[in-house]
Amino acid sequence: MCNVCITNGVAASVSRRAMMAGGAAAMASGIALKPRTAMAQTGEQISFGRVVDLTHRLTPDFPTYFGTPAFTAEDTFTWDENRVNLKTLTYPEHVGTHFDAPIHFSEDGATVDEIAVENLVCPLAIIDVRQAASEDADYRLTPDDIAAFEAEHGEIPVGACVAMLSGWADKVSADDFRGADGDGVLHFPGFHVETADFLMRERQVNGIGVDTLSLDHGPSTDSPVHYAWLPSGRWGVECLRGLEALPALGATLIAGAPRFAGGTGGPGRVMALL
Repeated sequence: MCNVCITNGVAASVSRRAMMAGGAAAMASGIALKPRTAMAQTGEQISFGRVVDLTHRLTPDFPTYFGTPAFTAEDTFTWDENRVNLKTLTYPEHVGTHFDAPIHFSEDGATVDEIAVENLVCPLAIIDVRQAASEDADYRLTPDDIAAFEAEHGEIPVGACVAMLSGWADKVSADDFRGADGDGVLHFPGFHVETADFLMRERQVNGIGVDTLSLDHGPSTDSPVHYAWLPSGRWGVECLRGLEALPALGATLIAGAPRFAGGTGGPGRVMALL
């Protein structure tokens, strides 16, 4: 460990202690701390009082599209032997709560590190299809679902991320999350390609998200949503959780995509501000 690392660590520790002391003093004096803010795409400040984590905890046995382990971990250094802990992880890009970059389903689209960061902080619209999905595991979110949503909540904002709430996050520890049948066909909800076309053409949103393993529904063999959506320069996020804790419209999404050079996507940390 270098001297610069130690110096920076001490400085960060001092800064954290100063911040905590300042906060404690303010509380003791009865001064209310102002909510932190995030910048929206339009440049205005957004006040928030609560952060909701939309990211699953990633474990080696987290369900994956192909049914293989999410990752393997090797103890490169351990506390007992080296007085430091460090693991080497091996995993495919598309595991857990993860992003699809445009290059994932296109010849020359943007890689995950090339996604404009301002497109990753955006309004979040949540389309609740839990009732329909409970009756049909292969349900696809349709333009009619969008119309019903907008009739109740207003038009989806330009630049938003539209997320499907199917209730599948609750199944993550069960075989139903993948829904593989005897023939190996997967069964879970996703977007309809007509919905993707509408959101691109008519609403000009930046991203779409699902609480399932794929933007396309499980039985899909030709991935029409992926092939329509990603080559347009937009991104997707799969395996979200916690969407039911948010309003249909009104939260701001912080889509923490990774910055792997040349990456087709990768696990990230996704949060919503309220």
